[in-house]
Amino acid sequence: MTAVLHRTTTPAAARRPREAATSLLGLACAALATVVWSGSFVTSRGLHDSVPPVQHAFWRWVIALIAVAPFGARQAWRQRALIRRHARYVFFASFLGVAVYNTLVNQAGLTTPAATMGMIMAASPVLMALFERLGGVRLGARRTTGLLIACAGVALLVGGGAHFSPGDLWMIAASCCFAGYSALLRRKPAELAGPAFLFITFTIGTVLLLPAQAASVALQGGFTPTPGTVLPLLYVGVASSALAFFAWNKAIALIGATRAGIVYYLQPVCVAVLSWPVLGETTGMPQLLSMGLILGGVVLGAGARR
Repeated sequence: MTAVLHRTTTPAAARRPREAATSLLGLACAALATVVWSGSFVTSRGLHDSVPPVQHAFWRWVIALIAVAPFGARQAWRQRALIRRHARYVFFASFLGVAVYNTLVNQAGLTTPAATMGMIMAASPVLMALFERLGGVRLGARRTTGLLIACAGVALLVGGGAHFSPGDLWMIAASCCFAGYSALLRRKPAELAGPAFLFITFTIGTVLLLPAQAASVALQGGFTPTPGTVLPLLYVGVASSALAFFAWNKAIALIGATRAGIVYYLQPVCVAVLSWPVLGETTGMPQLLSMGLILGGVVLGAGARR
């Protein structure tokens, strides 16, 4: 009897450390992507008067494509039959996550402060949770509570000094696109390797942006390559695109969109912290209080589902 009990309980006990390690890695990947992406909001705002939004997005993805090509191009070629079989899925992921999302963010940066951009984007985890719930995923009481607390922090942040501008509508559209992209990641074919997926979506997204890029250059003219424009583009191309998208996609695969989305609530906090020294955007007491709520909600909701 003892031997039987040992055989039946050991597998469950052995799974717990692996599940904990998987959870920790997923949360770390989500946090890495969130922190790195926070810098891209500051960059979008910082380049608003020197690089047109479409050109900003286009060159971002050209740089990102070059960065991931050594890791993903050969894999994508080997998996070309799989990619063709899931062509519709790959196209929509490329359209939402690459061609449209960051273009809308850059357009918003023309009139919306970086901190406000981060606040509005913090609404996307609610949409991620909604998409997952509609897909049949049970959220659990603890995760739902954490989601609501973090959401309350965002509401306080917006009510504590954000001012509506036309760019806010672009950011609302961007948050919808990002939530849709994150929901799509849960349906990514398991056999499709991460680097190959990034390479093919970056390629398709860049191609989709070509007509808009040509129109922008013809109507608005190009921008002047200087350290003040090239270095930020290198950051968003390599760090915010290649590195952050790989980390985010990995997080979704490991812990799901809802749980990763709770970590994403850290973004307005990170953006507010970065925008103060870089852009001179101030942070007041309402913002600090709301950041405390956001952080508390993240800690509560990012844990195991209960």
